[in-house]
Order: sequence, then structure tokens, then C-alpha cells
Amino acid sequence: MTESQPPDVFLSGLLFADIVFSGMPKPPTLGTETWTRGMDSGPGGIANFAVALRRLGLRTALAAAFGADMLGDYCWAELAGREGVDLSGSRRFPGWRTPVTVSLAYDEDRALVTHGQPPPLAADELVGQPPASRAAAVHIGEEPQSWLARAQAQGTLVFADLGWDPSGSWAPEVLEQLSHCHAFLPNAGEAMRYTATDSPAAALTRLAELVPVAVVTLGPDGALAIDNTTGESDSVRGLPVTTLDPTGAGDVFGAAFIFATLANLPLAERLRFANLAAALSVQRLGGAMAAPGWADIAEWWRTTRAGDPDLGRDYAFLNDCIPDNVISEGWDNP
Repeated sequence: MTESQPPDVFLSGLLFADIVFSGMPKPPTLGTETWTRGMDSGPGGIANFAVALRRLGLRTALAAAFGADMLGDYCWAELAGREGVDLSGSRRFPGWRTPVTVSLAYDEDRALVTHGQPPPLAADELVGQPPASRAAAVHIGEEPQSWLARAQAQGTLVFADLGWDPSGSWAPEVLEQLSHCHAFLPNAGEAMRYTATDSPAAALTRLAELVPVAVVTLGPDGALAIDNTTGESDSVRGLPVTTLDPTGAGDVFGAAFIFATLANLPLAERLRFANLAAALSVQRLGGAMAAPGWADIAEWWRTTRAGDPDLGRDYAFLNDCIPDNVISEGWDNP
């Protein structure tokens, strides 16, 4: 990005090389070999956010560590070359291996096996002064990140998510970082564990005390949210789809929610748009590589609006969201 054209969204977090297997008849069993019907690979982790945002047309810059190895080169080429993500804030590190996640998808869910070491530089050292972007996306964890305060101070809306806690401690201190965030978008399991509550609704209420916009995703059941900046609260039901692989769906949801926020949509429409993007992604294999673009969204809307009047009413706002060039290439906007 040039100084005259800063990114719409700046991202920082841990990047993985994802290898995804699907079509497994059952979980692996010791002493046997399991053949799958599908396999794909691509950049994962924070890259899921980056690719999903780029495919929605936002200028996206990523600061992440890449190993100076085969997988790091592959992820770099996919992001910078194929997807057009600005990697000027990222670095390759000789002697450090790119973290790897293997996703085993079956029974409309997935199990993850991950290997990796902490990156050579902490997030604050890698990011320094973040660019003056409209929004930022970050995966928070036990290590505090002071660049979030610098981003907030310059008017950037910070959207935070988090991941699985392998220690099992689910330390509530992690949530202290939300003081610098505009929105927080955990899934129901994460939200309940970090708030020590027994329902997604109770977790949402607690999180809404800590951050202006709180969202709790419910997987195939949709999402619920509270926006303290507008006084809105709402929930949306999940869309009826057949799930091939849910890897990265939460990140795709978050990226679409960021897009809808920057488009100044009401809360219900922000949730519906994010829910749609996630639902389209789970029908494909992989995380970042399954993120939908506008052509995918337009095709869903074209086939849905006539066949389901209720969804046609709920998603009528898409008429004003889908870019004109997508319409001119074959989608007939009424």
C-alpha cells in the first residue's frame, strides 16, 4: 500500500500452512491407514481473515511471520500473488519453520492437529506502528499486544477473535485486551469458557460489558450480538447448507462482519452477511481457500431470492451490496 492509499484492514497474527483432508469415513485408528476422498492446502490462521477480506474487495495488509522454508514460500506466493494481500509488513525467518495445521473433516465437523513454535519476533516487534487503516483484525491470546492501543488511538476499529487454548486455563486476563477493541467475535464454546458462563446468551451479556460490539457465533445455528454503540441487539439463524469442512468458518464470518461494519449496515444485516459468507465457506474444502467472493454471493442470491421468500426479505440488502461489475458479468439485479 502507498501512503496515499492505506489498507482498509490491517491484520496481524499467527499464520499456518493448512492441509485439509475430507471425505473420511471415520476417525483415524491406530495401526490402520485411512484414505480420504478430498484434500486441499493453503495458508491458514490469520490468513483466513486476509483472504476473505480481499475477496470482498477490501485493501488488506498483513503483518505475520513466515518461515524461510517450502511452506512459507508457498503461503507467501498464495497471499501476495494469487490473492493480492499486501505483505510489506510481514517477514521471512530463516531457521524457523512455518507452523502447520492438519484438519481432518468428517461428520460435518473437523479435528485439528497442529505443530509450531513461537515466532522469532513478538507481535509488537513485528507490527511496530500499525498503518492508519479503517479496521484491524487480530487473534488475541495470553501475550498482550500493545499495538492494539496504538491502532485504537489513531481511529482504527479493532476486531478481535481468539483461538483454542491448549493449556485449558481459559485465563480471563486475556479479555483485558478488549479495552482497545471495537468488536469481539468468539464462538460459543470460547465465549462461555472465558466468561465462566453456562450459555451463549449469558456469555454475550458479559462480553457486552467489556467491548462496544460483542458477537457470539453458534456454528450452524447462526449468531447473536449486542452493539452498544447503536443500542441494537439481534440474532440470526443458521442457513441450511451441507457442511463439507468448517475449517476457518469463524474467521470468514469475522471478515464478512468487518466488511458489513465498514459498509455501515444495521446489526441484523451485518450478522446475516457474515452468516452467509461462513455458510458458503463450509461447503468447500479448506479455510482461506474456501472464502467466498462476490460471484459466489451473487449466485447464492440469484438462486435463493425466488425460491425462499423469507430469505428473500431477510437478504434484500444484498441488492445494494453486490458490486456493479459482478452484476454486469451475468447477475441480473431486479
